[in-house]
Amino acid sequence: MARRFSAPYQTEPVSALATWSRNLAVFSVITVLVSMIIVHTDFLEMKPAMVTFFGGLGIAGLSILVGLGAFAAIWQNGSRGMSRVLLALLIDAMVLAYPAYLGLQYRKLPKIHDITTDPIDPPRFEALARLRTGEGVNSAVYAGLYSAEQQRIAYPEIETVDLELPTKRAYEVALAIVQKRKWIVIEAREPQPPRNIGRIEAVARTLVMGFREDVAIRITPDGEDSRIDIRSSSRYFESDLGSNAARVSKLIEDINTAAEAAALKPVKKAPAPTPKTQAKNVKK
Repeated sequence: MARRFSAPYQTEPVSALATWSRNLAVFSVITVLVSMIIVHTDFLEMKPAMVTFFGGLGIAGLSILVGLGAFAAIWQNGSRGMSRVLLALLIDAMVLAYPAYLGLQYRKLPKIHDITTDPIDPPRFEALARLRTGEGVNSAVYAGLYSAEQQRIAYPEIETVDLELPTKRAYEVALAIVQKRKWIVIEAREPQPPRNIGRIEAVARTLVMGFREDVAIRITPDGEDSRIDIRSSSRYFESDLGSNAARVSKLIEDINTAAEAAALKPVKKAPAPTPKTQAKNVKK
């Protein structure tokens, strides 16, 4: 009986617009994934990767328009293909959701890409400066007072980390956290007399797209204690959408937590050597 009722519907043609909407949605996913692979693998420069990415978003938008046209056609002539339209709209929503969120962040957050705990004397990019060259790459020089003022307003909690640890121990704590996060360490210099200043330069990546962001950490003495200053800067784009501030804030939190654990950890003392017993002469 069900077959008899469904037979007239099965004979109706499938909407070509519905098929095109679904195919475009699938192609938009492939295009976006290809752009992400390009960025993560450094296969091509940033410009073609972003052209591919925005091309994928454009295809997703075109799929929505075609899907709406298919919906109208199906409503009018009763052709099949509504499931294809709904699938296409679901895929398009998944593709466009994260970029839409980033668009809202772009409108809300300051247009800066360089965050530091010390705007007056920020940690310098020395080894990383060689990597920040080429078309479209942000300068290795700190962004300046405008960026510092915007940072102060948007992220007032980002400040220098004061630790009750000697510089060498503070350096070890910071380096362990960097290695745990699997950042690519470009240079690491342990504090050495007479200046006793340590430096760590590393490359981090954003979670989804994998954009490279450079991090410099400076450890300086403060009497018997130490101070840690951090700088995180996007290699591309004028606005970082809050990624550098989030990285610095989390790094400050992790350093403080690890430093407290290091301060509470007792220092292992070398065991005292056991005195050698002299052999006694036995009288026979």
